[in-house]
Amino acid sequence: MKYDLKKMYARAIALREPWVSRWADARKYTMPTTNEDSAMLFDATAADAADNLAACMYSLLTPPESLWLNLVPESPESPDAEMATLALRANLNDSNFYTTVHQCYMDLVTLGTACLFMAESPIGASSAFSFTAIPMTDIAILPNAIFHTASVSISDVMARYPEWTPTREIADKLKKDSDFPVRLIQALVGTDFTAWLDVGGDIENNIVSTGTFETNPYLIFRWAVTTGEQYGTGPILRALPDIKTANKVVELVLKNATIAVSGIWQADDDGVINLNNINLTPGAIIPKAVGSTGLTPLATGANFDVSQIILKDLRDRIRHTLLADRLGLLSDKEMTATEILARNADMLRILGATYGRLLHEFIRPLCDRGLQILSRRGVIDKISLHSDAELKYIAPIAQMVAENDTLI
Repeated sequence: MKYDLKKMYARAIALREPWVSRWADARKYTMPTTNEDSAMLFDATAADAADNLAACMYSLLTPPESLWLNLVPESPESPDAEMATLALRANLNDSNFYTTVHQCYMDLVTLGTACLFMAESPIGASSAFSFTAIPMTDIAILPNAIFHTASVSISDVMARYPEWTPTREIADKLKKDSDFPVRLIQALVGTDFTAWLDVGGDIENNIVSTGTFETNPYLIFRWAVTTGEQYGTGPILRALPDIKTANKVVELVLKNATIAVSGIWQADDDGVINLNNINLTPGAIIPKAVGSTGLTPLATGANFDVSQIILKDLRDRIRHTLLADRLGLLSDKEMTATEILARNADMLRILGATYGRLLHEFIRPLCDRGLQILSRRGVIDKISLHSDAELKYIAPIAQMVAENDTLI
């Protein structure tokens, strides 16, 4: 084997490990997936702002049924770029791209990193492309390698890789249960692809498929990256301290409101009071010695409730970090052209680095992969963005950048 996949996979998992708990927290406060997490979510500011930001990215970067990309030939001898553009747009429109990419934008905003898998559809399908949004907890990455772990049934493995011959042990299990689950690990190192079953033993004995990819089907893109990191940091991760604090403040406010409605009561008790048994919950009855005043709160100089002030400050900071106060196109009053330009310039200043990264890590690889699939199927002539044609990105955010540059 050309690479020591076992060591590379272990290293990729170890590098991902610190991020898993951060991603779990980010999802817990924005997209809870369990009843327990939903029950502990008291403030929806972050969830609402994240959904709004993902929707704005969807409209600004890849608006459905709009002309957001165009290919321009480098020279008169270049392949037909107009036909390639039309074929690429048509196949994207006929695929599940627009219904799937929004999931990736939600991951991008929430986790800082997203993964879109771009597969080639079977001949005869309505589109040459098929897309799948892969959870980041199933992906582990190194500088030149991607590892995709999935739990599938053995029958799915055989259907996906019909040329694979199961080992005797797996064949025996297959006779008893064709749907028993296994862990399938798919590795792409450079252009070399290897898939194996994680059932113990050496990887070489459990390989189900090998091959090469001309273009990378795993489109992994990030919001922002710090030096030395493989995974991105998004707005939710940056705002997580404020999100947690706001959620706790609302929880305490609601508990206080419940106590105000239900009250906490005292009753005479002839026995010895055990302070460890006192529970300050709504509707609780606290025993007190006969003739005593019971628990007495310490009186302060003023009754000043700061919870709403703190909560407003936290919510404003959350919305600010998630650009909710900048991405709105309408205000309470009609804006002048100068105000619109100033708002757009401010937004581009904030999103400029992210826009450049997404253009490099998402839009261009998407076009490269699409053109390669279409040319291999004979739909268009072979055309390269590196030598034959130039990608003209004409999405709304690109147009705003061009207008801003013109004014400058």
